[in-house]
Amino acid sequence: MINTSWEKISKWYNEIVGSEGHYYHRQVIMPNVLRLLKLDNQMKVLDMGCGQGILGKYLIEHDKYWGLDLSDNLIKIAQKEDKNLNHRYLVEDATREIKTNERFDRIVMILSLQNMKKPFGVFQNCAKLLNAGGKIIMVLNHPAFRIPKKCDWKEIDGKQYRMEESYMSSMEIPIDSSPHDRKDNQTTFSYHFSISAYSEMLFDNGMVIEKIEEWISDKKSTGSKALMEDKARKEFPLFMAIVARKI
Repeated sequence: MINTSWEKISKWYNEIVGSEGHYYHRQVIMPNVLRLLKLDNQMKVLDMGCGQGILGKYLIEHDKYWGLDLSDNLIKIAQKEDKNLNHRYLVEDATREIKTNERFDRIVMILSLQNMKKPFGVFQNCAKLLNAGGKIIMVLNHPAFRIPKKCDWKEIDGKQYRMEESYMSSMEIPIDSSPHDRKDNQTTFSYHFSISAYSEMLFDNGMVIEKIEEWISDKKSTGSKALMEDKARKEFPLFMAIVARKI
C-alpha cells in the first residue's frame, strides 16, 4: 500500500511554504478563501489536510477552528506556531472515517485534496461532519490545465499554448521533492480527477456545487516575451475553487 502521508517531506515542505504560505498562498489563495468562507464568530471550521496550519494563522481571531493532517510532524509545527490556544489540531487520515461527534459549518481543503488517494472517502467524511447547509470550500491546482507531468507550455509563431496529454482519466502521479539534484529526494503522489468526477462524488454524498471560481496568477513577465506570457497567464488559470453545500 502506498503511503500518501507527507511525513517524509514535512521538513522540506515547511521550509518552502513558510509560516504564512508561499507566494500564491499570500497573493491569490488565502484572500479568496477568506472571502468565500463568509465566517461569523459562531461558525465552526474544519481544515482537512491543514499541513502546518497556514489557514489557522489567517483565522487567528476565530476560536472555532480545527485542523487535521496525516503528517504528525506538520501537526506538531501547527500546534507550536499557532498563537490561538482555542485552535485544535489532530493527526487524522481524511480519507478514512473520522470518529467525532463534532459538527462543522465550513470544511476547507486548500491544495490538499489532490494529494489524497481516495477523495470519495473525504467527501463521505464531509457529509457526516457538516451541519445541514454547511459548505465545503476546496482549492485545487486547476484540474483541467495544471495536471502534473501531463501539461506543458509550447510556443508556436510567437504565441503560447497550453498542451495537454490527457484529462478525463483518473491518475496517480509520482512527484519528486528534488527532481534536479536528487539530494534527499522523496516521492509523494498527486491524484488527478476530472471536474465531472469531483461533481459526481459531491452529488453522491448529498452535496451540490454552488459555484466554481478559477484564479489566475497575478505575476507579470519581463523581457521580450512578456506580452505573450502575460496573455497566456490570464487565459489559463492556476487554481480552481469549488464551493459545495450540504443539502
